Amino acid sequence: MRLLHPDGTVVHLAYCTNVHPAEDLDGVLAQLALHAQPVRERLGAAVLGVGLWLARDAAAALAADDGAVGRLRRELTARGLEVVTLNGFPYRGFHDPVVKHAVYRPDWATPDRLHYTLDLARVLAALLPDDAAHGSVSTVPLGWRTPWTAGQADEAARTLEALAGGLAVIAGETGRTIKVGLEPEPGCVVETTAEAARHLARVDTDRIGVCLDACHLAVGFEEPAAALARLDTAGLTVVKTQASCALQAADPSDPATRAALARFAEPRFLHQVRERSAPPRAVDDLDAALAGGLPGRDAWRVHFHVPLHADPEPPLTTTRPALEATLAALLGGNTARTAHVEAETYTWGVLPEAVRPQGPGALADGIAAELSFTRDHLISLGLKEVAP
Repeated sequence: MRLLHPDGTVVHLAYCTNVHPAEDLDGVLAQLALHAQPVRERLGAAVLGVGLWLARDAAAALAADDGAVGRLRRELTARGLEVVTLNGFPYRGFHDPVVKHAVYRPDWATPDRLHYTLDLARVLAALLPDDAAHGSVSTVPLGWRTPWTAGQADEAARTLEALAGGLAVIAGETGRTIKVGLEPEPGCVVETTAEAARHLARVDTDRIGVCLDACHLAVGFEEPAAALARLDTAGLTVVKTQASCALQAADPSDPATRAALARFAEPRFLHQVRERSAPPRAVDDLDAALAGGLPGRDAWRVHFHVPLHADPEPPLTTTRPALEATLAALLGGNTARTAHVEAETYTWGVLPEAVRPQGPGALADGIAAELSFTRDHLISLGLKEVAP
């Protein structure tokens, strides 16, 4: 979907397809038919944006085969779908039974991450709608914080320099601008916007910036306007934002609250937890927090992407107010601070069973409801839905 900001910026709203377990082109095409087109139809939208996740092998195959990219673009067009952004964070195996720390590998100290991201950029340049101003790719915030040596930091700086050079070559060859946003995430080398400002001080800011994930921002108890001010001071732009909500527990010492939280402890993804303090107290997974890793004297926020539009069973809540504040800080003023908004609830399949989508069409219903909520909130900020 497209919305027009008062300053004239066309803001693209999409949902991220990393929620779907597809790692080759045939699988991606099948998911477009099974889920993405039905989501568009439920919304009554002429065109729906999809933030594609292309696993490593799919990205390499597409980058090497113009015919395959053409097939994908034709399928997108036929189903009323468009792509202006890709999720380049998970490398492969994102729906394996156990993912946890593997999602951060390879990191930006390795050539594998560079080659994958440049393949994605080449594919995206060929998929972009003709009238899109630019494309975006979100990626790992350098890597997981341990181990992260001075040597790795130096290598990552060189790799990001090579990334900027590769993006410039793609722009020269295709006439399309692709920008890459590193996505601050709890537990990573770049966990906060302050760390983004520090670690990305020397990047080519015309081509590399930040992907601001609202869930991650909230888990770190960052205030959105202050976070944007830090990025401004560092000269870093918000290449894209991910509309997402974290799980929140006001009183984690309460037995009923702990029982409710325990239903969200699951084996596939890492669910970092932060307890409100200055700075926030931290553990790397929800089961560790429940086992005594945090004192539970103040509110917890859990890195578990929960549906944007729906509340969990009390006494748990979500950080929806923080998402709304993030969107307001980015798009509620006189100037649009980003043009790409991607709803990224990849955890539908690991929600507690009682609220997990069941039956044909249930996942499409949920994604459509999230996008409807996000569209309505953007309209409340003064944007207007427009046809492509």
